[in-house]
Amino acid sequence: MGIQPTSYIWHNGKLVPWDEARVHVMTHALHYGSSVFEGIRAYGTPRGPAVLGLEPHVRRLFASCKIYQLAVPYSPEEIARAILDTVRANGLRDCYIRPLVFRGVGTLSLDGRQCPTEVIIATVELGKYLGEEGLQQGIDVVVTSWQRMAPNTFPAMAKIGGQYINSQLVAMEAHDRGAAEGLALSVDGYVSEGSGENIFVVRDGVLYTPPLYASILPGVTRGFITQLAHDLGYEVREELIAREMLYLADEIFLTGTAAEITPVRSVDGLPVGNGGRGPVTARLQEEFFGIVTGRKEDRFGWLTFVEGE
Repeated sequence: MGIQPTSYIWHNGKLVPWDEARVHVMTHALHYGSSVFEGIRAYGTPRGPAVLGLEPHVRRLFASCKIYQLAVPYSPEEIARAILDTVRANGLRDCYIRPLVFRGVGTLSLDGRQCPTEVIIATVELGKYLGEEGLQQGIDVVVTSWQRMAPNTFPAMAKIGGQYINSQLVAMEAHDRGAAEGLALSVDGYVSEGSGENIFVVRDGVLYTPPLYASILPGVTRGFITQLAHDLGYEVREELIAREMLYLADEIFLTGTAAEITPVRSVDGLPVGNGGRGPVTARLQEEFFGIVTGRKEDRFGWLTFVEGE
């Protein structure tokens, strides 16, 4: 999944040409992973591009920065406006948006709070993260040997760049084992999440998803799907999920900005349900994609249109 350059990147308060958005090799974040980021999508609609979950994504960005003591030299309103400006400047209808806040050049000390804070916002084209076929037929996943962080080691609720080494190890092991994605367990051995997605398990018509204390990132899409499922009359339970429940599930699906709603057809080589996308997943997909593409009413207020009213 290569990156195709766009015209502009928002860098420290202004739009600059793609090739001019650069950082120094002594940037603190390059050495220590001292960055906070978000992944956001804009969808093409009949009214033009609309950003999904702009406010909750910006709120989580600032929450992650607070946890990590990373000062942001802009207000949430300024960042939200810059996101819309960057989407507009690059002329993309469907795109992936990457805001990144990071420590710049200032010290090689591990305490990098004296470093200046830099902020970029990039928008790039992104297809279906786990494949168009995966959205329809489901993907194969494995439970990897890598676990999520234990409490009081890393702040799982923050989306910090350095922590994604763990996600990279999960993804690489899964790919080496022939799977599209890997799942990680918590330090207590319960299901946590995928390398970059939250997980939902469906059994007997009830949706189960791990709680925050299972060392998960509180996903924005996870919240949307929970809201949508309740609206459609499904019961959603946040509780610890044993690994073996994955093998007994009627349906499993992953949620995330990039993954959207991706069904799982097998776990560790064992088929999930009938080995394909189940009816609950299909119904949630139909409603979700209908809303974000403007085919259905945005009854939850998820979308922010780039060109306004």
